[in-house]
Amino acid sequence: MDTQLNKPLISVITPAYNSEAHISQTIESVRAQTLQDWEMIITDDCSSDRTIDIIRSFQEKEDRIKLIQLEKNQGAAVARNTSIAEAKGRFLAFLDSDDQWLPEKLEKQLQFMQANDVAFSFTQYYPVNEAGEKAGAVEDEIPDKIEYNQLIKSNVIGCLTVMLDLEKTGPVKMVNIRTRQDYVLWLELCKRGFPAYNLKEPLALYRIKGESISSNKFKMAKQNWKVYREIEKLSLLKSIWYFLHYIYLKTKKYLKK
Repeated sequence: MDTQLNKPLISVITPAYNSEAHISQTIESVRAQTLQDWEMIITDDCSSDRTIDIIRSFQEKEDRIKLIQLEKNQGAAVARNTSIAEAKGRFLAFLDSDDQWLPEKLEKQLQFMQANDVAFSFTQYYPVNEAGEKAGAVEDEIPDKIEYNQLIKSNVIGCLTVMLDLEKTGPVKMVNIRTRQDYVLWLELCKRGFPAYNLKEPLALYRIKGESISSNKFKMAKQNWKVYREIEKLSLLKSIWYFLHYIYLKTKKYLKK
């Protein structure tokens, strides 16, 4: 693990699956960063399209990109954990294969974390559609600091914006569930005494896809309920209490659109 104070290595954690439509833009957004002390570890979850060929074409001109291929499809949690296990950086930054960063994302976030002695941070982001056009407003009512009792009500942290300082948090690993594994990790970090700090600036582009799980509100609510009961092991009454908060906050958000 790199322990340089001013320019520590940042490991970019990217799971990929049938991402030929957008993986080039994702990789280019990392290569365009104003901070260049990074490595990008892409774990492919058995893609059947041209994803692998595209990644390899970038590897020919960029030795900071590492490709790992899983032998069978196992989901985003396994793909992310595989990349995390290979990471050499002091810092981890998460970026899925259909999302992008703005050029100053890593530099600004690292400066923010070092200046404020922060272990866990996130930024705001622009929602975009399949064509890359803005598809909604930046969420602007998120607190500067989020602790467990706030986060359990609703996940307001975009995975593509998170950066962790492993020297402070120690090793991290996502629970092997098909969805919401990032949310579970954020909850675990908060429980361990590492609140999430918000760099209040949109520094990423989150692509909203029509078929994505997060776009289906009913499925998303169902997954949150499973997190409360099966992962966090909350009582039925506590689960109902937090679930009602979740429904209220989501309804309020969508009514604003």
